[in-house]
Amino acid sequence: MTISVGDRLPDVELRVVTADGPTVVKSGEVLGTGKVVLFAVPGAFTPGCSNVHLPGFVERVDELRAKGVTTIACTAVNDPFVMDAWGKAHGVGDDILMLADGNGEFAAAMGLELDGRGFGLGKRSKRYAAIVEDGVLTSLDVDEKGIDLSACSNIVLKL
Repeated sequence: MTISVGDRLPDVELRVVTADGPTVVKSGEVLGTGKVVLFAVPGAFTPGCSNVHLPGFVERVDELRAKGVTTIACTAVNDPFVMDAWGKAHGVGDDILMLADGNGEFAAAMGLELDGRGFGLGKRSKRYAAIVEDGVLTSLDVDEKGIDLSACSNIVLKL
């Protein structure tokens, strides 16, 4: 079942790369406080994700912060090393938290899995953007095709 507005985000393990290497974090801890913009992509380094989706958020970090966003996070069903390298390739620095959902557990818990087996991608996350306030979903936009609803330009209008 897909998460709905008013629901609390699931609390599952994700991974980030720190100076000490891959580190387990709980989604409830890193996404559960303040105003959060969370966006998910089917895969790091894929054309739409790398050319449009992530860059849109990187370019508008200051605008999101000005609207009260305390955390901007990106998740994908990739390993933490890939997410870290992708973030570095796009200069996210500390502005965007790159969350690796290597086993797809967060995508599944959100009810937003994508069956990409027909494209050789396996199970992934659907492309979406969410606004979360103190751990509760207040807005969810899922793109079934293209990058429109989940683009940063659309999210900025909702804040």
